[in-house]
Amino acid sequence: MNTGASTLNRITPRARLREYYELCKPRVVMLIVFTAVVGMFLATPGMVALDVLLLGTLGIGLMAAAAAAVNQMLDRHVDARMARTCGRPLVTGTLTMTESALFATIIGVAGFAILASWVNPLTAWLTLVTLIGYAGVYTLYLKRATPQNIVIGGAAGAAPPVLGWVAVTGSLDPHSLLLFLIIFVWTPPHFWALAIERREEYAKVGIPMLPVTHGVEYTRTQVLLYTLLLIGVTLLPYVTGMSGLLYLVGALLLGGVFLYHAIRLKFAPYPGLPMKTFGYSIVYLMALFTVLLLDHYVRF
Repeated sequence: MNTGASTLNRITPRARLREYYELCKPRVVMLIVFTAVVGMFLATPGMVALDVLLLGTLGIGLMAAAAAAVNQMLDRHVDARMARTCGRPLVTGTLTMTESALFATIIGVAGFAILASWVNPLTAWLTLVTLIGYAGVYTLYLKRATPQNIVIGGAAGAAPPVLGWVAVTGSLDPHSLLLFLIIFVWTPPHFWALAIERREEYAKVGIPMLPVTHGVEYTRTQVLLYTLLLIGVTLLPYVTGMSGLLYLVGALLLGGVFLYHAIRLKFAPYPGLPMKTFGYSIVYLMALFTVLLLDHYVRF
């Protein structure tokens, strides 16, 4: 009996649309789009042109969703063996590989065309490089090759604010690279907290995450060290004159809470703390970029 075909026959059109939505990793894409939009507003002292804001956001969002879909296609066998991902559409059989590939191609090409035609070519090509970096280099190679996978692969996830900045200005700027650096350094403590909680699952599927290869205690130390580095990096927008006092206070307060979680994780861990740290790290990044944006318009 063909279970996949049976599942496809039973699913309603509305439910299928929901599965396509889940194929895009919507929560991840929303965070990507949010940081890209903040990058747009930080690129100009005034308001972002409405066409650039709408079309840039749409193009970047579509290409990010395409990368997420490709990631799920490549990782479907691993996803099937992990509790966190076993409900994804390609694992349950509610979407086929052909459907997923066609969907990813359509939205990816549409996103590139929107950026190249109505925003600027540099944004389109940089977004394409980011898509290839995440869906190709990270998922196909780095994820399975080294315990530093999330450090190196974090470059793809750190690109969205740069993409937003370039969408407005048409060029790269050192200040946009500071936004890149913040997310780049944020990624390891963010993801390693999750990896500590899911260490046994990663070990089972042969993914060499740091807690699997070097142990939980070593990973806790790395989370603490990277959190300290992150706090230092988040001071750079103030030091370089990109942001003002409002941002400095916000960054220190938010960083202090992150550091508190990292210290507890290292020296006084308890069940559930890794996931609390992981959850706070997401709130931290969104709040930090929100404070960046508020500070920007208070100053201008």
